[in-house]
Amino acid sequence: MENLSQKSVGDKKILVESMFDSIAWRYDFLNHFLSFGIDRLWRRRAVRIIAQYYKNPHILDVATGTGDLAIAAMKLNPSKIEGIDISRKMLEIGREKILKKGYAEKIELTQADSESIPFCDNFFDVAMVAFGVRNFSDPLKGLSEMKRVIREEGMIMVLEFSKPKGFPFKTVYNFYFRNILPFFGKIFSKDKAAYSYLPDSVMKFPDNEEFLNLLLLAGFSGARQLKLTGGVASIYTGIKLSAQ
Repeated sequence: MENLSQKSVGDKKILVESMFDSIAWRYDFLNHFLSFGIDRLWRRRAVRIIAQYYKNPHILDVATGTGDLAIAAMKLNPSKIEGIDISRKMLEIGREKILKKGYAEKIELTQADSESIPFCDNFFDVAMVAFGVRNFSDPLKGLSEMKRVIREEGMIMVLEFSKPKGFPFKTVYNFYFRNILPFFGKIFSKDKAAYSYLPDSVMKFPDNEEFLNLLLLAGFSGARQLKLTGGVASIYTGIKLSAQ
């Protein structure tokens, strides 16, 4: 697989879809193994933030993958969760998990592009995405689409990797992401490119203040960041205010 960072915006969509299709069979295992299971705690924290503002929300889960965030969001007793992703094979695994848990009536997964969301304006209470925005070909366009489909006073919630700045997290983080993660990713998934792309995409991602500014550019108000595990990951939120 070619280096995604060297590809055009149009090519990146095709390559990201192909990459996630190729690692779908090992994606859940590697997520939990390579994060030492902390990714589960991060998702629960993100869901608790949503719970502070909404009861029985109608939720859009963008870049849902195998549905882990959508499943975690069942704690909110949602009226409905619609998950979208460009990877067909990730969605197939997600549907199997959802069916086994008995959530099929509440969670529906659809293959779709995050930058062309197939829902009408003002349709959802919450739009959320975990570890997916850095894979968007055009992050600003994807965030703007998420704003379009949520109602006035609706929320966006983004859970994403960020780059810690303080010692020792910064040193350990950089070594792990550039050396350990690609090594084990290659062994378990048989796809070296996919787990070389991950640290590269994280290092290039506009995090912290840059991402808060991106939320403002997309039209959200009250953009906030909650740093997790020493800044290894962050939860970003914003609100779609009523039209002036």
